[in-house]
Amino acid sequence: MAQGRERDESHSVAIGASLSVRWVQGFPKQNIHFVNDSTFCYPCGNFIIFINIETKKRTVLQCINGIVGVMATNIPYEVVAFSDRRLRPLIYIYNFPGLTRRTKLKGNVLLDYTLLSFSYCGTYLASYSSLPEFELALWNWELGVILCKKSQPGVDVSQMTFNPMNWCQLCLSSPSAVTVWTIERCNQEHYLKAKSVKLPMEDGSFFNETDVIFPQSLPKDLIYGPVLPVSAIAGLVGEEAETFRPKDDLYTLLHPTMHCWTPTSDLYIGCEEGHLLMINGENLKATVLSKMEDGTPNIGRSHISPVTMVYQKGGVLASGIDGFVYSFLIKDTNYKVEDFLEIEEPVEHLIFSPSYKMLLIQTDKGSVYIYTFGEEPTFEKILEACDGKFQATDFITPRSEYCMTLTASGEVCIWDIEDGLCASRIYLKIPATVLACSPSSLSAAVGTKDGFVHFLDVRNVESPQAVHKAFLSESPVQHLLYDQRGMYLLVGTSEGYIFVINAKPSSLFQILGFIEIGKGILQISTVSLLEKDIVKVMVLYPLPDTGRSRLEIFTLPKIIPQVSASFADERGRLRDELIHKFVYEIEHTLSSAVLNFQSNRIYGFCNQVPYICSYLLPEKQEHGGVCILKPYQKVQSKQYGSGMLSLSPHGLWLITIAKCGILCVRDIHTLEVFARCRSHSHQGHGIQSVRISMDGQNILVNGRNDSTLVNLRWRRFGGHLANEILEYNQQLLTFLTNIMDEENDYLSITQRDSLVLESASEHTIHENRRSSTDSSQEELVQVGNTEAIPWIQQKSQEAIKKEVKLFSNKRKEIKRKIKALAKTVLDMMEENEAVDNIAKLEQQEFGLDLEELERLHHKSEEEVAKIRKDVEMQNLAKRYLAELIKEECWNSMAVKGRALKCFHIPYVVENFPMKERTDEELKELKRVVQQKKIEAECLKLRKEIVEVQSAITMVKKHHEEEDEEEEEDGTTKDTNLPNYLLGSLSTDFRVHTSLLSSQLELHSREEKINQIILLKDIIYKVKTTFNSEFDAAYKQKEFEIARVKEKNVRIQEIILDLELEESVWQPEFEDCEKPERTLVVKSSEITAHKHINPWQKSKTELLVAHEMEQSLLTRGSDARRRALMDMMGGVLEVKKEDILRMVIPQPAFMAKPDALWSEEERKQFKEYEKKVKDLNEERDKYRKSLEAEMKKLQNSIQENTQNFDEHLKKLFERRVKAEMVVNQEELKINNLVFSLLLDEEISSRETFLNNYLTRKQEEKSQTAEVVRKSREDLDVYKEHYDNLLAEDKVLDRSFKKEFSEIPSHQVDILYKLFKRRPRIHRQKVHADTTSLVPFGERPGSGKLNKDAFAQLMKAMDDLDNINNMPEGLDPSVWEHFCVTRRAKVENEQKVKQKAAGLMEMVAFLRRRTEDDERVQQEIEKVLHELVLLQEDKVKFQLNLTIQILLKQGQVELENFQFLLEYPDAILINKNIIEDLNSVIRTQGQKKVASMMESKNVHKGIFQIEWEHKKMEMEMEDLNQKAWDIQMLFFSRDRQKFLNEPNYETLIAIQIGIMEQTIAVLDKTHKKNVENCKKLLKKLGRCSSQKDVANYTLSCSLREELVAVSERKDICNAVGSKLTCEKIAKERYENMMQQQKLTKISKEQAEQISILQAEVERLRMKTFPALVQM
Repeated sequence: MAQGRERDESHSVAIGASLSVRWVQGFPKQNIHFVNDSTFCYPCGNFIIFINIETKKRTVLQCINGIVGVMATNIPYEVVAFSDRRLRPLIYIYNFPGLTRRTKLKGNVLLDYTLLSFSYCGTYLASYSSLPEFELALWNWELGVILCKKSQPGVDVSQMTFNPMNWCQLCLSSPSAVTVWTIERCNQEHYLKAKSVKLPMEDGSFFNETDVIFPQSLPKDLIYGPVLPVSAIAGLVGEEAETFRPKDDLYTLLHPTMHCWTPTSDLYIGCEEGHLLMINGENLKATVLSKMEDGTPNIGRSHISPVTMVYQKGGVLASGIDGFVYSFLIKDTNYKVEDFLEIEEPVEHLIFSPSYKMLLIQTDKGSVYIYTFGEEPTFEKILEACDGKFQATDFITPRSEYCMTLTASGEVCIWDIEDGLCASRIYLKIPATVLACSPSSLSAAVGTKDGFVHFLDVRNVESPQAVHKAFLSESPVQHLLYDQRGMYLLVGTSEGYIFVINAKPSSLFQILGFIEIGKGILQISTVSLLEKDIVKVMVLYPLPDTGRSRLEIFTLPKIIPQVSASFADERGRLRDELIHKFVYEIEHTLSSAVLNFQSNRIYGFCNQVPYICSYLLPEKQEHGGVCILKPYQKVQSKQYGSGMLSLSPHGLWLITIAKCGILCVRDIHTLEVFARCRSHSHQGHGIQSVRISMDGQNILVNGRNDSTLVNLRWRRFGGHLANEILEYNQQLLTFLTNIMDEENDYLSITQRDSLVLESASEHTIHENRRSSTDSSQEELVQVGNTEAIPWIQQKSQEAIKKEVKLFSNKRKEIKRKIKALAKTVLDMMEENEAVDNIAKLEQQEFGLDLEELERLHHKSEEEVAKIRKDVEMQNLAKRYLAELIKEECWNSMAVKGRALKCFHIPYVVENFPMKERTDEELKELKRVVQQKKIEAECLKLRKEIVEVQSAITMVKKHHEEEDEEEEEDGTTKDTNLPNYLLGSLSTDFRVHTSLLSSQLELHSREEKINQIILLKDIIYKVKTTFNSEFDAAYKQKEFEIARVKEKNVRIQEIILDLELEESVWQPEFEDCEKPERTLVVKSSEITAHKHINPWQKSKTELLVAHEMEQSLLTRGSDARRRALMDMMGGVLEVKKEDILRMVIPQPAFMAKPDALWSEEERKQFKEYEKKVKDLNEERDKYRKSLEAEMKKLQNSIQENTQNFDEHLKKLFERRVKAEMVVNQEELKINNLVFSLLLDEEISSRETFLNNYLTRKQEEKSQTAEVVRKSREDLDVYKEHYDNLLAEDKVLDRSFKKEFSEIPSHQVDILYKLFKRRPRIHRQKVHADTTSLVPFGERPGSGKLNKDAFAQLMKAMDDLDNINNMPEGLDPSVWEHFCVTRRAKVENEQKVKQKAAGLMEMVAFLRRRTEDDERVQQEIEKVLHELVLLQEDKVKFQLNLTIQILLKQGQVELENFQFLLEYPDAILINKNIIEDLNSVIRTQGQKKVASMMESKNVHKGIFQIEWEHKKMEMEMEDLNQKAWDIQMLFFSRDRQKFLNEPNYETLIAIQIGIMEQTIAVLDKTHKKNVENCKKLLKKLGRCSSQKDVANYTLSCSLREELVAVSERKDICNAVGSKLTCEKIAKERYENMMQQQKLTKISKEQAEQISILQAEVERLRMKTFPALVQM
């Protein structure tokens, strides 16, 4: 087999035998490539595999530096390029089929290349690297130089292709972007220019992308300043501002998956969302192609996300993950999808052959299919991949003509050793782990993760069969090993068990037993020699706790199958004393160890250090102890990573493998390497396993992660090395042949017998389940519902069953005694319940198993402690969180937030929570205040200087005094600004505002910051002022509540004395008024039961007992107190309030009837009645006085609380006003902050534009330099071209002069021949090829030009033939003519090449000139933008935002725009207006004084009219309210019925009260009736007396009336006339005075209008005119 390998210069190979690669088996994980029309290749591990499609022949090319990275092929040159994966990787280019290295490319890439791509014409190679460079490089691979390169940090690329029709275009695509790179050439210089494709959104639509740097659609804001781009608002000033977009402007775009070029230099792009895009090759504009739906859509395949795509005529072929290949028929902007092929697996890659006659289809599994076009298309599989990487491999002994491989899914393949072709495969469909082939029969064993071992019959390699399986245990099988003679199969599991199985099919693979070893078995090694009847077995496993390794060696005699019952116990465990088990320990860890054939030495591969050590075994050792082994021989392995050791079949070679991927063959005695081969690399984690054939001729090496199987063979193998292993192989073959012939015959019946045994075992299991009736037996022998039981469990169950059967009588006796004991204990517990408490035992004392009780007690205590700890941690976390919240929201507040409620009305007033100002804030405030004071002093001094200078020119002193007074007034006015200019009502809270700057003077940034600090101080002072008022009100409420409590004490006493059922109204503070109560948790709020420790409980009981004793001692015997209680009711003096409870005792004789009373007794009874009557009168008086006192107290409480409510209402209004002031000040702060922010944005924008201008200027200098250099190169090149063209013309003109010696007719003939050029016969392309290849003839390249020139020279040789010489011409002249003509042709070719280069340079210069002009335009645009920005900045600094207070209703405008736009308004200095106002004020004071009288008159009239209207309105409102009240139908009873939740109870209570009231009223009514009767009798007597007196008075009244009427007549006759005249005179005077006042008011109104016009004229005269300049 042909190979291509390069030997590393630093790698030394031992002289003599060496290893070489025979074949490599692996499957493609990267894309496959055509290297010519009949051969494709793919990388696999350290190799590149070439497969001829016609002959199926394989060729291997090995990478000397490890695993192959990325690969690409160039079909015209038939070369392959690939990179290695190491630090600073290289790119190698090899010829095919010679597989010789053509060149080696070395760049500056640090880690890895991710993509390689050849141009379709020319010697160009593009490479793309990953981290950290992300560099795109263009190589001339023939010369081995980088033509140009470009880095784009952070951009990962998934596909890179050249344009087949134009090598100057290169497309790079990733899942997020598509970029087309243009390669521009100027003479020998190459340049890369990138242009990104604008992708549509996920729905296929495009969004209008605005210019980020110079946005044209920004709105114009005339109020809040200029509107800037988003990058300026974000504060970006660097290059990131050019591409910055806010989150809301980011849209999810389509995600490209694959692209392909078209003959028209367009691009087709498949997207993950199912869209197909077409990219125009010139302007790179994307177009979303529309899918034409046919009548029968494919169900479930409407959404096609292409994974790979290739171009064909009329459309593209694409495939996805559904296993279909689709044909996209594209017409204009529409396409139609048709099914092309259906593959069994998801398709990963499609590629056409160079002739487009074949389509190669690669699946994700690695299989390769080929579809051949033609009249009868064919479809076949040329490479069938295995299902996953190789888990294990082994030779089929004894001839070793075939080998087997195993994958994780259970796929077993058989390969021919000669050519590496797959002979057959079988799918076990199990989670397989290991594989081993039997030396004694044509069988193999496969271990699984489920604990099964499957046995395969491989007598017929073309059809292997599974014949038997053994279920050993439920733990995974990790090791399978046959001894050298094939007697035993050793199976190692993850739990540390080693099962010994009879390897002969004649025994039906009998399980002989198991040996228990430590967990994590690393390796099993056996020694089975022909001359001995035993098998030595060594097992290596680690001791992680001690950092050591342990070795266990035991012996398996040959006679174990015959006497297996005696070697194993009932549970199947082999007896240590019979197998002679010895234990050894190594003081360091080993990754591998083997036992030599003499069984006296162990070879180990150290795990942590790169050494191979040998250890001598002691000759004598006892079975029970552990022997420590010391290294006997130590050799440095020169292999890094963990390694493995294995012995050759004859035991004289030690084969070492490691993570580095190098295989070494060492001599067993000297441990020196005599053969070495690097078949794998550390990038693939090295070698997983190695197997050597019995004859030693072949070595199989399996990679760990690179999925590569390498077959190594010997070169120059002979002499002593070969003779030893061949001699041993011959002996072993002779021994095994006889056994194998016998055992192979049993394989045909093994499957049938195994099935019978399995059915029998299942039947036995079911019988055991049915027969296990005893309860204890059910507990011990109960089997689950699984279909199969592991062998180790079966043996355990059988042993348990035998033990149960053997000890059944003893178990029954023990159960009987236990039941009797339990009954005795129960009787004792019942007896214990009946005894006294003092003699009663605790429940736990009846526990017989005290250890179990203690264990349960400890367990419960642990659980309780765990739960308590968890709860404590949760509580601690909650307390910590509460502490954080309290610290942030409560403790950090200098003024705690609280509210204050009214007593009777729903008013709530809250204070301002405030934090303490920090030292930095106070320091900053102090600095600003000091600065303001200094500025005020400076301003005052300047004004004084101006006053002194102006005073010199003054003539009169009073003028100076008036000016000083005016200036002082002006200063006072400046420092004490009115509210409408101050912008807030902070002066109402007695806050000093003199340090504030005027809103018209805040131009600089520092002034605005100082103003913000002062405004924050004003807010703080306003809040502090209100909080002080709030605190006073709070204290007042506390005082009022205290007074109410004091009065309620007396009211409660009165209610108790009067025995009234009234409740006392007691006001209390709510939680919002005392928020600190929220932070305190009361005991009543805790619903959970409190846990009390025993010591706390005992302490509480002691305290209670002590208190009882103290109370008993304090009481003692008090005879005086008891006597006072018995005789005087507990008091020495009767109090006044006790009158209501006083009762006069009845005399004792009242118990007798009245008739039996004596006179003395009757007197005593009258005295008793008198006392009772007096007592009742006293009671009534005292009750009335108490009622009056209670009413007075209640009225006092009501009045005080109402007064407080009124005060709180005013405080509420004050709170609203304070909040309004705070909001006003915060609004001013926000305006200032906004102006500062806008100032920063403008500065950021200006900085960005300056930076952008700097970058553009640098770019302009670069483009100008490129243009200059290009122009100079063009001039030089054009000069060379002109010289060459002149030389060509000179050759043409000097032709006749050179041949002037010959006749003229011969000269004409020669001149015609001189102009004649040969015709080059182009190779005719077959019509079928032309119809298949979509790209047709590609543009010419350097190689094609050279080939054409060579053909031209060859044709010139035919023209220079002597046969073409004219007759009669001298041969020497003909030779000179041929030389001249050849020089002419060569010169013409040079002229053509120069002309083509000149055109390229002219085009390059034109493009560079356009770039230079474009950069110049951008610079001008930036300069223009800077000018506009500076203008906006000046306008923003001059146009200030002023906050003015206006009274409600003062300004009313119909058009709202008048409030926002002031195009004709200007701002001038306030001093001018104030001076003008002072002049106008002095001129108008007199007129204003005269107008005041008229104004007062009109004001009085208007006020009277307004009061009249007001009274009318109030009257109407009252009438309307009265009407509404009358018409209101909703009664109180109904309201109460709706509002009261317990209405029936309330009604019942009211009924009871009414019944009691009625009874009292009846009783009172009867008393009143009796009193009225008595009163009527008295009034009757009085009325008769009054009648007599009235009659007497009526007589005298009649006489007086006569006298009065006479006097009235006299007065009327005398005084009526005088009264009428007086009234008429007064009316006339009033009319005259009204006319006079009316005339005066008209005159004054005319004068006022004249004065107003004059004032307006003077005011307009002082204002400057706003005229456009």
